[in-house]
Amino acid sequence: MLNEHTLDQLRGLRLDGMVHALADQATSTAATELNFEERLAMLVQREIDWRDGKRLTRLLKAAKLKVASACIEDIDWRGSRGLDRSLVTTLAGCDWLRHGRCVLITGATGVGKTWLACALAQQAARSGFTVLYTRAPRLLEELRVAHGDGSFGRRLAQLARIDLLAIDDFAIAPVTAAERNDLLELLDDRVGTRATLITSQLPVSAWHEWLNDPTLADAILDRIVHAAHKIALKGESMRRKQVMP
Repeated sequence: MLNEHTLDQLRGLRLDGMVHALADQATSTAATELNFEERLAMLVQREIDWRDGKRLTRLLKAAKLKVASACIEDIDWRGSRGLDRSLVTTLAGCDWLRHGRCVLITGATGVGKTWLACALAQQAARSGFTVLYTRAPRLLEELRVAHGDGSFGRRLAQLARIDLLAIDDFAIAPVTAAERNDLLELLDDRVGTRATLITSQLPVSAWHEWLNDPTLADAILDRIVHAAHKIALKGESMRRKQVMP
């Protein structure tokens, strides 16, 4: 019989994984055949696994992924989509996040840009990185409002601390002068230190014209395009086929 006082002490120390492991060992005949060191190792590993699981749950909740079920393991590798398996495998290793690089995913509507972005973002969270998914129009509106209530600087600082900022639907609508400036401020805080993932229906070559200000366009694109990993998705709309990418 387990000592309830000991279990309460473990709960007080927030060792919940160890509490569950002890309960399992108490009802396992196999556990009785193990020596003290082996049983202790199992308890410690269970606690580590428990904490890793809780952290992943927190990271995924904070990420607010549009497609929470998207994951690298479920990618559709059909050749017609233009996906480079070796590149995606490299991205799954998350070195691009450690080095503050960008990933730019382009393609027509429905080809799976958002799904792939969420799969890469989920992989980042599984590797312990903080993540935030947002749509570009919503992000720019949030920053506009932040100017008005005086929280702009604080919000920029918060965004600058996120390991991976995934911006969906980039360049989907005309951009104002104020929004161009906000984009520059946002990206300048991240260049070389934090990773950014961007999806867009427009090819990267059209972003300069979309920004509609040569000087600011040069500054913005210099921070996200050079040395970025680029994925240009092709093919028919996945929604039309009703097939998950």
